[in-house]
Amino acid sequence: MLSQGDVDLFRKQGYLVVEGLLDEDALTNVRTEYSGLMDDLYGAWQKDGKVPQPHEGMGFWDKLDRAYRGGFEWYQPFDISLPHSGISDDTPMHFGPAVFDMATNANILDCVEALIGPEISSNPIQHVRIKPPQRAVAASENRAHVIATDWHQDQGVTLEEADETTFVTVWLAITDATIENGCLQVAPGAYQEMLPHCSRSQVGIAEPFLPRDEATPVPVKAGGAVIFHPLTPHGSLTNNSDHYRWSFDLRYHVTGQPSGRSHFPEFVARSRSNPGSELRDWRLWKKLWEDTRHHLAHAEHIPQHRWGNDAPYCA
Repeated sequence: MLSQGDVDLFRKQGYLVVEGLLDEDALTNVRTEYSGLMDDLYGAWQKDGKVPQPHEGMGFWDKLDRAYRGGFEWYQPFDISLPHSGISDDTPMHFGPAVFDMATNANILDCVEALIGPEISSNPIQHVRIKPPQRAVAASENRAHVIATDWHQDQGVTLEEADETTFVTVWLAITDATIENGCLQVAPGAYQEMLPHCSRSQVGIAEPFLPRDEATPVPVKAGGAVIFHPLTPHGSLTNNSDHYRWSFDLRYHVTGQPSGRSHFPEFVARSRSNPGSELRDWRLWKKLWEDTRHHLAHAEHIPQHRWGNDAPYCA
């Protein structure tokens, strides 16, 4: 799907916007799967007397808005990963057929192959991001997957084990991502080194190293993606619209190299040398995460980030 010119542009600027990776059927499948999740959550809250009977025509976004404003836990049940701490045997997460089909979509893997080669593993550092309008955000809200994301480099949110790993991030839009509703912003250029980060409410680039003067917004339509190099600084704008903005972070690395979070499960998404090694059943993907959740619930805590706040530039 990518031309040599596209690949050259990616190498030069550190990111690439690719429209139309997911067709409407694939987008509909993801939205439908999450609507079912939302219905189940809302039904449980209704049973507990927390929310009223849904009115006629009350859809996904209406229920999500009710959940967010009511302070109910909706994010972790939607996420395609486990949290950084506090994991128990019943920590919610989501691994379903539509999301698996999205992560293994041939168009996405074609782009990834053009950039990192034909032996591709799905990296476990992955998330759903559903951003409410800023006007609805509670003052105490600090989750990077819910509010505007601070400037960071994706290699900065891996552990040191992956510092030599070749990987890319596919930031995939499920709704249109616009400047108004908080699309990504990137700092173009061939970055060659890790910038210092601090672990504040979010893990982000330290204040003296922020690339604000280079900030370039990158809007993309639903079904399209921003693909970027692990050292490319990026964050997101604030959602100043009246609507939620929805995307996924998908990452892929060269099979056999460390994932950067080796206590979480990865899987082979494509292999030209050994197609039989590819994972093709979403239920096995789900079980990998369920087994991991059980193990981590009964194991000593493993940090997911390398940064602290003791460096002078974090003061």
